Amino acid sequence: MAASINCSVVFVIIALLSFSSIFTRSHAARVLLQLPNLPTIPLLPQPTMPQLPNIPNLPATLPPLPSVVSSLPTFPSVVPKMTLPPMPSMNPLPNMPSIPTIPTLSPPPSN
Repeated sequence: MAASINCSVVFVIIALLSFSSIFTRSHAARVLLQLPNLPTIPLLPQPTMPQLPNIPNLPATLPPLPSVVSSLPTFPSVVPKMTLPPMPSMNPLPNMPSIPTIPTLSPPPSN
């Protein structure tokens, strides 16, 4: 029961906040519309662009490409299978030296 009341209270707060933001935006828009007319920006002289160079016309049809099909090598019809070289024999790892042991020190005798 308390959870539904909390949920409805949160919903009402969110609804009020969203409506207040709508009214704030509309008020701001009204204020902007009521501003006096701003002075117009004077027209600046337009820079003149240089004339573009003339592009030569290309021929309507291009000459045929030279026939080089006869000079191309022919591919074999069966592609050989790729094989990998044999793996090198694995040498065993060298023996790792053992970690030296730290001697335990006994506390000095108490007098």
